[in-house]
Amino acid sequence: MVLTAIMAAVAAAAVPAPAAGAEKAIWGPLELPNGRNAFPLYRRLGVDTFQIQLDFGRAAPTAPANPTDPADPAYRWPPEIDRAIEEAGRRGMRVAILVNRAPSWANGGNAPTWAPRPRHFARFVTAAARRYPVVRRWMIWGEPNRADRFQPAGPSRRSAPRAYARVLDAAYGALKRESPMNVVIGGMTWTGGEVRPAHFLRWLRLPGGRRPRLDWYGHNPFPFRFPRLRLGPLSGGGRDISDMDLFGREVARAFPGRPKLWLSEFTIQSDGRSSIFELHVTRRQQARWLAAAYRIADRLPLVAGLGWIGLVDQPPGPGSSHWGLMTHDGRPKPALRAYRKAPGGS
Repeated sequence: MVLTAIMAAVAAAAVPAPAAGAEKAIWGPLELPNGRNAFPLYRRLGVDTFQIQLDFGRAAPTAPANPTDPADPAYRWPPEIDRAIEEAGRRGMRVAILVNRAPSWANGGNAPTWAPRPRHFARFVTAAARRYPVVRRWMIWGEPNRADRFQPAGPSRRSAPRAYARVLDAAYGALKRESPMNVVIGGMTWTGGEVRPAHFLRWLRLPGGRRPRLDWYGHNPFPFRFPRLRLGPLSGGGRDISDMDLFGREVARAFPGRPKLWLSEFTIQSDGRSSIFELHVTRRQQARWLAAAYRIADRLPLVAGLGWIGLVDQPPGPGSSHWGLMTHDGRPKPALRAYRKAPGGS
């Protein structure tokens, strides 16, 4: 019954295919709450790119003898990525992989959030590119301007962007050697953080002052207010979805070639605050915020794509987040229809 309701909601939202623009991406599960394959729904929703994470530390818990060989017995490649690539490929969807975190053998015995030595990270992404040769989108780390996601870091300090620049540049060289068609997405900042994105961008330099290499600049523009481009910029160097015209210009000035923005993660939760986000709106307002954000992405030529997180609300419990297009048990919310109607790419 729930699956029938979902498909009915999607069918009711059917509209003529929009002109090609910013890609419509998503983070979500491989299966729906009823246990069925989620990818037919993703296709009906018009998803262009499915995003998934590859945890360096879990995939390589011990140091491989041949680190660029994906068949090295030390590697533990997650089966969910193989399945996502297969299911997405069958439906003409792209897959983008976020490579994140580090094993202790690669970062001097530190916690997974500490920057790995660039050579170790470069060898790992080489093995990953060989393991997943059809994948062309590679995101390097997640939100390195946050101290709880990337170290070394600190309030308004240059250590995080400087350390991240070395990891990013090494990954770029490795992925481009495997295939010039690989799109390397660097930055991967978020709206706030101990090092605000405008400052992180300014300080994102290698020793000697050169910029690290990248194809696109990744950013997670979680909103602090209803998405409107005419609003003034957030204070202190923050950049949310309403600042993406400004941030696009800042990125274009910082890097040669005017790299596009890959807005990997965006959401607004409904129903109440959670342990993840304090900001929340009603379910109908959630749909309005979603629609406004995708209009912004489609309007700005420098935006390559915008990703929603996630498909399904977290299960009920203390601090659970209601960020999904559906409830935890699979019932469609107004945001499901809004996402289906939102413009996408090709």
